[in-house]
Amino acid sequence: MEQQKRLIINTAWCKGCGICAAFCPKEALEIRNEKVRLKEDAQCVLCGACELRCPDYAIYIEKGTREDG
Repeated sequence: MEQQKRLIINTAWCKGCGICAAFCPKEALEIRNEKVRLKEDAQCVLCGACELRCPDYAIYIEKGTREDG
């Protein structure tokens, strides 16, 4: 089994404050139409800095497992 991680953005909870984008070490996030989103050529490394800083819990790293076969 392999650990899988992915970035989840709940736009319903996002108020577009930009805190997550400001703290992203890879500058992978941007604010568009008052909501955060991954940039087209995003180099997100799933570090979790955005998740730690979001005051509305609108962005987080989902952790799961994937079975091969």
